[in-house]
Amino acid sequence: MSAVAARAAAEARAGRMVWYREMLHFARDPARTVMSLFHPLLFLCILGVGLSGLVPGDGYAGFLFPGVLVMAAQTPAISVGVSIVWDRQIGFLREMLVAPVARSTLVAGKCLGGATMATCTGGIVLAFAGVAGLPYDPLLFALLLAELALAALTMTALASLVAVAVRRAQTCNTVLGVLVTPMVFLSGMMFPVSAMPPWMAAAAMANPLTYVLDAMRRTIAAASPEHAASSLFAPLTLGARQLPVALEMLLVAGFALAALAAAGACFSRRDG
Repeated sequence: MSAVAARAAAEARAGRMVWYREMLHFARDPARTVMSLFHPLLFLCILGVGLSGLVPGDGYAGFLFPGVLVMAAQTPAISVGVSIVWDRQIGFLREMLVAPVARSTLVAGKCLGGATMATCTGGIVLAFAGVAGLPYDPLLFALLLAELALAALTMTALASLVAVAVRRAQTCNTVLGVLVTPMVFLSGMMFPVSAMPPWMAAAAMANPLTYVLDAMRRTIAAASPEHAASSLFAPLTLGARQLPVALEMLLVAGFALAALAAAGACFSRRDG
């Protein structure tokens, strides 16, 4: 094995171990997962079903469903950022840093672990698809999970970027709440971007989660003719142009990778 291949294998092994540690924490604390689902399910079962009788046309609960999935993934995604700060405070991060691997590998392992946890948590909400009038279609669920995984990676990378720049866990938690919660609400989760005032629509178009939710709704519309007929599921447009789903996913993936690279670079500089 060449030196380059051996180095790559060592980096992959280190990243996998960090990912595995996050998954162990996730598996050993099911109560936290159950509690984190309380608010998203409240939105779906109370707000979504309740407003379905007030909003003209059918399918408001289905319109809200992608936002509920992202909301379910929000808490575990943020928790990864907070865990970085706690690891630094208790000294575990220092022990990780003595390993002969790149700091960016440790951050990538953390982010992938957080994204996996967030996707699994959001995946549980798929069991409630019937409440939103969605069909229990395995292909539809697989596509929604793939799109949710990208949203989870984006939020986890942002949380990690904040965590490597903040030293106190309490401050990190507050900053993440201030940052991520507006992102979720400005993503067109509760009402279409086309119904927003211009200043709010401009903020929504700069939000990567907006494109994930639009892709999810177009996925639902493709699988459910009932939802496709609703004006709530009209595709997002940029000017007069409708963006392809593939381009939306590329934009979000680029944002997530940029945040991940920035977190890795900042981690190497501040904790090196």
